[in-house]
Amino acid sequence: MDRRRFLRYSGAAVTSSLLLPSGFAQALTASKQEYKLGYQLYSVNKDMQRSPWSTLLALKDMGYRDFEVFGFEPDSVSYYGLSAKDFKRTLDELGLTASSGHYGFAPYLAKSQAEMDAFVAQCIKGAKKLETPFITWPWMAPEQRTLDTFKRLPDILNRIGEQVSKAGLQFAYHNHGFEFEIVDPQTGQSGYDMVLNQTDPDLVKMQMDMYWVSYAAKTTPKALVEKYPGRFVMWHIKDMDNVSRDYTELGNGSIDYPSVLPNPSDSGLRYYYIEQGGNFASSPLESAAASAAYFKAHLASHF
Repeated sequence: MDRRRFLRYSGAAVTSSLLLPSGFAQALTASKQEYKLGYQLYSVNKDMQRSPWSTLLALKDMGYRDFEVFGFEPDSVSYYGLSAKDFKRTLDELGLTASSGHYGFAPYLAKSQAEMDAFVAQCIKGAKKLETPFITWPWMAPEQRTLDTFKRLPDILNRIGEQVSKAGLQFAYHNHGFEFEIVDPQTGQSGYDMVLNQTDPDLVKMQMDMYWVSYAAKTTPKALVEKYPGRFVMWHIKDMDNVSRDYTELGNGSIDYPSVLPNPSDSGLRYYYIEQGGNFASSPLESAAASAAYFKAHLASHF
């Protein structure tokens, strides 16, 4: 559906009754808001690159209302081939929001501090134009996952967090599975231990990927929240295939989310995003629809 056709009968769009109820704080302010059903757009990246409008509209029809963006271009300050301003206009016209973005920090680990600072400044510029409260560090390349990197990483994250905080936004770190491997045999610490314990909680928040915690950690999402209350302000929710342990649609895998999900208030939760980075049953959008249906039937009451 193109924009003109949508605007012609947008009055028939799904109303705010699809918003998920919650009494917990969701924004950076103290005001109470309802949680929105969120989706990480990396899961439908090819569709977004091809047609942001029609892809977002399809996700809206499934019940998604809030998104985490992916694929920021720092030189042009753009997303999905659109300037940040034009992408924000697209979200506004569809009645949607973006609350976080995954930004490509990892290559700057091998560059100068000035280059990292300049990249962060571009990320801030993009996030402000999209009005996303969070800028999130999403990943490191395999060759970067060393003890030397994790020794340096907390100071790097704190510095980014300070720069982002001064701009009126917040910074978060997203985990995969590699952070849970022991990187310091002398102390027995994992990379995640070092990130959690050596960063300033006011400057570096955590985005917990529950799939990767379930896949690789010797702990649970609830145990992490109990140990670090208020630190996990965002969640990624995706399921694990029963055989391959790859990603799968919510409800099709081995993660018992009704019992796994921590208390949102204890976690400090502000936003959550359903995600499926691959292994789609048929197509990314059909998988997104299946996960939304399962979430609304079995998990929405948790929030």
